[in-house]
Amino acid sequence: MTIYIHQLPEWPRFSWDANALAKQLATVRLRQGQLIGRMQALGFPQQEEAALTTLTEEVLKSSEIEGEKLDKDMVRSSLARRLGMDAGALPSADRNVEGVVEMMLDATQKFETELTAERLFGWHASLFPTGRSNMKKIAVGAWRDASAGPMQVVSGDYGREHVHYEAPPAAKLSAEMAGFLDWYNTEEKTDPIIKAAIAHLWFVTIHPFEDGNGRIARTIADMSLARSEGIPQRFYSMSAQIRAERKTYYDMLESTQKGSLDITPWLAWFLGCLDRAFTGAETILAAVLEKADFWKRHATIQINNRQRNMLNRLLDGLDGKLTSSKWAKIEKCSPDTALRDIQGLVDQGVLVKDPAGGRSTSYSLVSS
Repeated sequence: MTIYIHQLPEWPRFSWDANALAKQLATVRLRQGQLIGRMQALGFPQQEEAALTTLTEEVLKSSEIEGEKLDKDMVRSSLARRLGMDAGALPSADRNVEGVVEMMLDATQKFETELTAERLFGWHASLFPTGRSNMKKIAVGAWRDASAGPMQVVSGDYGREHVHYEAPPAAKLSAEMAGFLDWYNTEEKTDPIIKAAIAHLWFVTIHPFEDGNGRIARTIADMSLARSEGIPQRFYSMSAQIRAERKTYYDMLESTQKGSLDITPWLAWFLGCLDRAFTGAETILAAVLEKADFWKRHATIQINNRQRNMLNRLLDGLDGKLTSSKWAKIEKCSPDTALRDIQGLVDQGVLVKDPAGGRSTSYSLVSS
């Protein structure tokens, strides 16, 4: 019979080898400070753009880890509007996207606010605005109850399931969460980054909701990292890195939850993943600087709002190739208007026709 860490007599008294983690933690702390310093040295518009791009990635990738794909334009639009930034012609977000964005911003913009059961219930209700997870009706804004049986993480076909993890029974949730929240709001001796890793593991081990536990655990970690930095802006995406290491992430959770309360391996993995997330932020920084340089180089071109919006979409990484039909669909204009818009940018040396290939002519930004 498998014994999980929450069943151990000493639960939840976690321990770890601070000496074994000291060098890694110091490196991560240094890189964290360097990244924040570099980002804050940018002009305010570039800071805003970097934060918007990062938060968009964080929302998208945290959902992707759970197998849910959100619309990138809707996520960016919702974030921009809530942050007081120009959303351009991006589409309005649906209530599912709005809910995820609301949770993320509440955590990262109000990182100093106490974490309470009511606040977690609000996050959960935002994640599931219809009261359903896919087609299944779930209890929203409340701890799970015993009606659905044990809370298990399972894979495999029906009749050949493999149980990766079983959470504490519903009857213990009030006490378990009270202990977690008391620790989270009062513990000040633990390094804030280590605390982020512990909070992530502790919450997802309790698994207090019927669904959404992974996303909320990662949101709590983001809130903790914001506390460690003392700023609301996010310049790197932990969830994007976890998504890239998804199998290892789940394997580490499973082995830790089936191991002892010495969580040194989990903390080492978390620190390594965070370090790699800082490396990923370099891509975001490069894209922000490239975008700023593009508009500086083309400050004198004559363009309309449709053209500005589509150029920004290209700079942000438009999915697929740019064709006149895609332009017309996105900008809700006629094919003739789309073609005139494109030709105008070609004539000004902003766009170039791609080499012939396929049935539709496509266009790309002229290389700098």
